[in-house]
Amino acid sequence: MRVLMLSWEYPPKIVGGIARHVEEISWAMAKIPDVEVHVVTCDFPGAPMEEIYNGVHIHRVTPYEAAGGHKDFIHWVHQLNAAMHDRAYALCREWLAPKRGGAAQLDSKTLQDKQSIMLHAHDWLAYFCAVQLKHTFKIPLVATIHATEYGRNSGIHSDISKYINGIERDLVTEGWRVIVCSKFMKGEVGFALGAPDDKIDIIYNGVHAEKFDFEFPAEEAALFRSQFAAPEEKIIIFVGRGVREKGAQILIGALPRIRDGYHDAKLVICGGGYRQHLVDLAESVGMTRHVYFTGFLRDNDLLRLYKVADVACFPSLYEPFGIVALEAMAAKTPVVVSDAGGLPEVVDADVTGTVTWLNSSDSLAWGVLRVLHNPEFATEMAVEARKRVEAVFNWDLIAKETVEVYHRVWAEFKSSSW
Repeated sequence: MRVLMLSWEYPPKIVGGIARHVEEISWAMAKIPDVEVHVVTCDFPGAPMEEIYNGVHIHRVTPYEAAGGHKDFIHWVHQLNAAMHDRAYALCREWLAPKRGGAAQLDSKTLQDKQSIMLHAHDWLAYFCAVQLKHTFKIPLVATIHATEYGRNSGIHSDISKYINGIERDLVTEGWRVIVCSKFMKGEVGFALGAPDDKIDIIYNGVHAEKFDFEFPAEEAALFRSQFAAPEEKIIIFVGRGVREKGAQILIGALPRIRDGYHDAKLVICGGGYRQHLVDLAESVGMTRHVYFTGFLRDNDLLRLYKVADVACFPSLYEPFGIVALEAMAAKTPVVVSDAGGLPEVVDADVTGTVTWLNSSDSLAWGVLRVLHNPEFATEMAVEARKRVEAVFNWDLIAKETVEVYHRVWAEFKSSSW
C-alpha cells in the first residue's frame, strides 16, 4: 500500500502540532511491511525539496507566487495547495496511469485492481489538493481533523471563520473515514462539522518516549538549567504558541499566587510567534523578573528543558488532545493540565498527573503548588505517566491502528462503485 499524506506543515517547518504528528506517525508507518509512505508538504529554508528520511519519502513544494503577492493567509493556503497538487498529481500519475500506446489511461476498474493507494489529508489546509486528487484519480481519501475552527474560537464569529468551517465540513464529507485524536474531538466533529458517529475513528496521538532516554549527566544538566533559572528556583515550563486557547495568560495570571505559596518559582515559556501581549501581562501583574520567554527552541534544547523542569503546565482553554503533555509525561516531568477537551483523556487525574479546572488561575495555582509541595507524590505520578505513554500513546501501535483504517477503506472501495 502507498500512503500519500498531505500536510501544510512538516519538520523543520513547525507551526503547531500537525507537523510533529505527521512526522512521527509517518516514521512509524514506514516500518510496517508493504507500506510505502509519501508526504507532500510546504518547503522550509535549508530543507531539501526531495528526500527519504526514516523511510519516509518527503516532497516539499514552494507555494506559487501571485501578482502583487499573497493577499492573505487564505490566499497563501490556496497557492500552497496548487503547488502540492501538482507534485502529488505527478506521483499519482506515475503510480496509477502508465502510458499505453502513448496515452495515459485512468480507468476506475483498472485502478481498483492495482496496488492500493490511500490519500490522507491533515486538516482543512490540505483540503483543496486532496479533493482534486481524489476525484481526478478516483482513489479514496481519509481525513484527520486535528482541531476545528468552531472549537478554536468558541463558535463561528466572522466571515473567515465561516469559510474555514465550511471547508472543514466539506473535508469531512469527502473523506471515506474521518480520524480524530480523542473522544472529545469525536463529539466536536459530529456537532460542529456534521460527521455521523459511524464515520469517525478515534486514534490517539503519540510520542516517541525513547527520545528522552539520552545521557544527561548532572553537571551538564545543572549548567543547562542555569540558562533559565537560579539553582534554588523551581522551573515551571509552558510549551506552546501564545494564542489564547493555549492558556499561557492564565498561567501568568496564576504566578503571583504560586509565588505566594512557593517563593522560588520561575515560569519559563517556550514557543515562537507573537508574545508581546504575554510580556505585557507579566509586567502588569508584577512578574516580569519571574517569567522567562525562550522563543523558539531547537528540539535538542526543548528535550533537555523538559528534563530539568520541575513542573510542566498546560492550562489550555481548547485542546483536542495535548501532545506537549505527552512529551512532558515521556520525560517523567510532573504535569499539571486543565480539564479542557482531550487533556483528561491524556492525563489520568491523580494517577499520571494533576488536572485543574478550566480557565481558573486559582485552580491552576493550587495544582502547581500541589506538585511543588509534594515532590514524592509528583514523582510517583510522573513514573506512572511514562508507563502510560509507552503502553497507550505508542506510535507503533497508533500507526498499526491507522493502517487498519486504510485497509478497511480500501476493502470497501474495491467492492463499491465510484
